Amino acid sequence: MTQAVLGIIGGSGIYDLPGLEGAHEEVIRSPWGEPSAPLRRGTIAGLPIVFLPRHDKGHRLSPSDINYRANIDVLKRAGVTDLVSLSACGSFKEELPPGTFVLVDQFVDRTHNRESSFFGRGCVAHVSMAHPVSPRLRIHLATAAEAEGIAIARGGTYVCMEGPQFSTLAESMTYKTLGYSVIGMTNMPEAKLAREAEICYATVAMVTDFDCWHPDHDAVTVQDIIRVLNSNADKAKALVARLAKEFPREHEPCPVGSDRALDTALITAPEARDPELLKKLDAVAGRVLRA
Repeated sequence: MTQAVLGIIGGSGIYDLPGLEGAHEEVIRSPWGEPSAPLRRGTIAGLPIVFLPRHDKGHRLSPSDINYRANIDVLKRAGVTDLVSLSACGSFKEELPPGTFVLVDQFVDRTHNRESSFFGRGCVAHVSMAHPVSPRLRIHLATAAEAEGIAIARGGTYVCMEGPQFSTLAESMTYKTLGYSVIGMTNMPEAKLAREAEICYATVAMVTDFDCWHPDHDAVTVQDIIRVLNSNADKAKALVARLAKEFPREHEPCPVGSDRALDTALITAPEARDPELLKKLDAVAGRVLRA
């Protein structure tokens, strides 16, 4: 069995992870460019933890400026087997008010300005995204949230917009009518890249506002969001601490094949593969390329 290494991506309001024992920064170089920030390594209750602030400290990076490929690549190189994304979001449902955490199980990608795959010309691969979230990871998160008394919804669809502007009223009403649960700017292509890297992935979508569809809710402002972010961040850190204490010390095989996603994904014949691209894929796809 493979040792479990839990990765945590901190979204808006979560730029550090208190409670890490033996915490230290580690700079890992990626052939895909610069990640958002150095990794922060440590342990909680003996479990190896790797933390990455998605927007860097001080919220330096907008959603469209994040190098998602480099982020996932360095987490893979750091040995992460299971990855939890802590992400601020807006809600489309009355029953998901600000302060609620949503364990997303589906995504809709509305981004258009981001590199969304490690593969391409010279080595083509098609991974399944039918079930983009690792079910066991969601179960562990739900159990930890309930133990901490955190209001949580099990399931929901996250629509990812490009940003950095907030939604128009027409967009907000459209997504609500389509039945989506929450909206954010960062989980795509992050979830797709995690799947290509064979890392089990789950999102904790932390509701900060009702977007702009709600008749009794003013248009979203950064000031309003920050007030809820601070409360959500405290709950998120408690959630991670509880999750780590009870998390399996050996990586559990994923029921939907997140950790074996490349088994049947590569379509380019070995003799037609680009050697330069293969070098860049050493961490992401090394398991299948070396087979």
